[in-house]
Amino acid sequence: MHLNSYQTIYVLKPDSTESTNLALINMYKALIKKNGGQNIIVQHRGRRHLNYNIKHYYDGIYLQVSYKGNGYLVNKIEKFMRFDDHILRYLTVKQDGCMVI
Repeated sequence: MHLNSYQTIYVLKPDSTESTNLALINMYKALIKKNGGQNIIVQHRGRRHLNYNIKHYYDGIYLQVSYKGNGYLVNKIEKFMRFDDHILRYLTVKQDGCMVI
């Protein structure tokens, strides 16, 4: 099976606590591993001001997850993120060849 490199960036609500953030990170890492993902790298990008309001929030906590997987895995992750109340926005991008850190 051929695995592609993907990068998912998601924005959390600014009022979420550190314990909630860690729980979400661990949940998504476990989801990626369970569905055949490899080389999982999570980076906390910090709290940033949003260019426009999303659901009446001016700030967001950015998290970046780089991993290797297939299209089925990406669909599964995005489905979970779509229904997660703590996530304001998410975006998954397919990387060319190597993972950029």
